[in-house]
Amino acid sequence: MVNIAIEVVILAPLLVVQILLFPLVVSTMSFNWASATRDVTLKETASQMASTIQQLYLSLNRQEVSTGTITLASTFPTEIAGHPYTAAGLLKTSFQPSSGKILVLNLTLQKLGNTVSVQTPMGPNVLWNEKSFFDSSRPNASIEIQKFANGTLLFSF
Repeated sequence: MVNIAIEVVILAPLLVVQILLFPLVVSTMSFNWASATRDVTLKETASQMASTIQQLYLSLNRQEVSTGTITLASTFPTEIAGHPYTAAGLLKTSFQPSSGKILVLNLTLQKLGNTVSVQTPMGPNVLWNEKSFFDSSRPNASIEIQKFANGTLLFSF
């Protein structure tokens, strides 16, 4: 009888702790996994966007391409994990100003707040409209490039 009482005194609280603790741990782990998955998907989209902008720069930064405005309709997903996202760009000067500039893209999931940032090198003749932003939920979301007579390229969303 003494052994049974000791087992009840020791195991009953342990069982209660497991019943309360297990759902909490599982929900925390699943939330972290879902957030990490969203971050990875957002990072992939940001990398794809940066790569597209860099390819546009390389394609248009040639003397054969005349001046004017080019608009590239968005081919990026409209939602990530069921949520729209926004993107904003910022140009930074690289360590060697003659070598070019660095475009920093920041993507943020709306309502959830997940944010990622990617960088891509650009040339010295690039400008970025920092007031523009990409909204994936807009039906006319696009990347716009203006080429000027002096060879400068102005990018915006």
